[in-house]
Amino acid sequence: MGLNYSKTRGLALIAALAATGLAVPAFAEVKIAVVDYGRLVEESPQAKTALDAIRNEFTPKEREIRNQETALKAKEEKLNKDGATMAPDQRTRAEKELRDGARDLQRRRAEIQDDFNARRTEEMSRLQKTLIEEVRAYAKAQNFDIVIADGVIYSVPALDITPAILTSLQSRAPKPAAGSAAPSGGSAPKPATPPK
Repeated sequence: MGLNYSKTRGLALIAALAATGLAVPAFAEVKIAVVDYGRLVEESPQAKTALDAIRNEFTPKEREIRNQETALKAKEEKLNKDGATMAPDQRTRAEKELRDGARDLQRRRAEIQDDFNARRTEEMSRLQKTLIEEVRAYAKAQNFDIVIADGVIYSVPALDITPAILTSLQSRAPKPAAGSAAPSGGSAPKPATPPK
């Protein structure tokens, strides 16, 4: 019966662009750019730094979980091996310890996962603010009237300012220490000239 939300949103964007074009005198040109926000999140050094920090923060906790799993597995193997020769009350106690250990491990794993998700959300929120500020600063410096990030089905490469934004983000990223190795993860994006 009615248009769905995305079609309505798309039509509203087209109408807004058309209205903008009509409101501008015929001799003035609207300068439009497109940015691939997903690519900024994936390739910016700030995103890599944030993800590395989270990984480093949670590595000891992951190690703790693995140690608990190993200890629990050893208890289970001991129970399976010695269970037939144990006294009934001793076997019952060992089974209870095993169940309690499994429950504690599951609870601890869920706590760590919740903490990880909360930290990732916090870091991604910070990163989003940084990326938006960078896109805005670049757009103002290059005199763009409109920068579109989501909902673009197609654009010519000349309108894509993503490589230029990545270059700018890389120039602002903290430099690695002299003795540290360069981060892996492929080659850096090639700097691009801003579209005219």
